[in-house]
Amino acid sequence: MNLLAFDTGTEAMSVAVCCTRDGRVQQWQHVAPGGAKASTDLIPNIVDLLQQAGLGLGQLDAICFGSGPGSFTGLRTACSVAQGLAFGAGVPVLAVDSLLAVAEEARYTALPAQAAGVVTALLDARMDELYGATFAFADGLWTELVGSALVAPEQLVRPAVAGGASQAPWVLAGNVFAVYGARVAADDPAAAGAQRITALPTATAMLRLAPRLLAAGKAVAAEHALPSYIRDKVAKTTAERMAEKVAAQAMAER
Repeated sequence: MNLLAFDTGTEAMSVAVCCTRDGRVQQWQHVAPGGAKASTDLIPNIVDLLQQAGLGLGQLDAICFGSGPGSFTGLRTACSVAQGLAFGAGVPVLAVDSLLAVAEEARYTALPAQAAGVVTALLDARMDELYGATFAFADGLWTELVGSALVAPEQLVRPAVAGGASQAPWVLAGNVFAVYGARVAADDPAAAGAQRITALPTATAMLRLAPRLLAAGKAVAAEHALPSYIRDKVAKTTAERMAEKVAAQAMAER
């Protein structure tokens, strides 16, 4: 299977290409700073990796992109590039949940010998909030337990789940620990025993997830690919900021 994957929804830009030759899967990857640089650096890095792999866009089985949640600008960049390349090449697009990619990256890098577990994937949403979703894995298969949502760091709790997943070790994974520290899941006693793994939604994690997602029919035509924002507001209005200031002053004067 020939695949291109990239993610620009966090502080890092991750690009990877894989192809199968003579029954062997070969892979090329590139990781660099994201943010504003991603909009100018993404396409040149895609071209470079495809050249290294000896692939043309038309030879790809799908173009995968990190669909979010994440940075608004980063998600739009990834989606628009995926759409443009896929439309021109006539190949399908696979939108990969960025939090699922975080969970897969944590499992692959830190839990290779663990057969089953529950991973709550977390990405910094700014504005003192986290993007979070919880997944269970068993024998290489992922099941979503709790979908993507915004949550305050302290209010994160392990979800109540049924079956074998309820006994599986709880893992917290993402890029939030350096920012929020002990505040993450501070209100849940179960968090004290949870393993914490720093991880991002890498393109290589997306490549590992892609075959099953494609087999499940998750690929779409370029024009139907969409990012997943979760939050539809990234800044407070002037009126909201003024109201908060007035409320804070009133509290201080009491």
